[in-house]
Amino acid sequence: MPYFYSSFVVTIIGLLGAWFIAGWTGLWIAFNLALLETSLSFDNAVVNASVLKHWDEKWRQRFLLWGMLIAVFGMRVIFPLIIVAFIAGIAPMPGPMALYDYFSTGVWPAQDVLSMAIVQPDQYAKILTSAHIEVTAFGGAFLLLVFLNFFIDYEKETHWFAPLERLLAKLGRLEMAAVLLSLMVLLFMAEQMPVAQAHRFFVAGIWGVVVFVMIDGLGDLIGDEGAAAKTGLAGFVYLEILDASFSFDGVLGAFALTKNIFLIAIGLGIGAMFVRSFTLMLVDKGTLNAFKYLEHGAFWAIGALAAIMLLSARYHVPEAVTGGLAAILILFAALHSWLVRR
Repeated sequence: MPYFYSSFVVTIIGLLGAWFIAGWTGLWIAFNLALLETSLSFDNAVVNASVLKHWDEKWRQRFLLWGMLIAVFGMRVIFPLIIVAFIAGIAPMPGPMALYDYFSTGVWPAQDVLSMAIVQPDQYAKILTSAHIEVTAFGGAFLLLVFLNFFIDYEKETHWFAPLERLLAKLGRLEMAAVLLSLMVLLFMAEQMPVAQAHRFFVAGIWGVVVFVMIDGLGDLIGDEGAAAKTGLAGFVYLEILDASFSFDGVLGAFALTKNIFLIAIGLGIGAMFVRSFTLMLVDKGTLNAFKYLEHGAFWAIGALAAIMLLSARYHVPEAVTGGLAAILILFAALHSWLVRR
């Protein structure tokens, strides 16, 4: 329970803020967004824990503090503003003259994305959701490589879905097998789309592959040989992009409940705090060591999420399927681990 004290404090403050913004309706929306984010991101907590257990205390504390601030404000507030700014071709934040214009005319000039999100939330949501193909392609490709990079390892000895995982492990003898498979998946999906959408999808997916390879190479470059997702700066960047891939699709889905960016930030921020608490608990209690297949279940959940994100660029996939499938895989892995341990 001590692991969740800070999360409950943030929850109380956040829900009070939501009530102040939009009354009981705002409180209810923020509460539901927090539940949605927490339930959909438990696999994220397990994966974070599998990475953090290799870190020294200094980098672990940096991630839990600064990584949390980046996750809540950067990935769930600032990053969407930047995407809309890029698409709309306007500044993400109000410039210094905006305040002067406001005092001169009494009207706030909605000439930047933040002002648009406040004054014209429907327009902001419309532009942001128009980037759905790019977001799902980038995030799906990145998560697919996270999934493949875990299982394509010919030295791996522990297997959960043994026949399939052994086959993937053997592919580890093939140079760049994970990248090759990811590119093949992107090509196959792009062929199912109209030409204009296929181009947007494939370019964004390639960037997802490039970013993963760059981070993986960063670990080697700074001396963390063969372990980009293990410790130090490379691991920090890796986890932040992983969190973005997990969370940004949830940001888009949040617009089904509200167009108010402050309520979205409060609800998703509360959920992110609980993910942090789960992560810390899993690391400190050594849960991944006690439940030998739990980590496998989380990475299979990542694989399922990657597939769903890539498919959702072409087909509608209900969010309940995403969260439900991930929860089933993790619970099944935990139960199997418990039975084996018994």
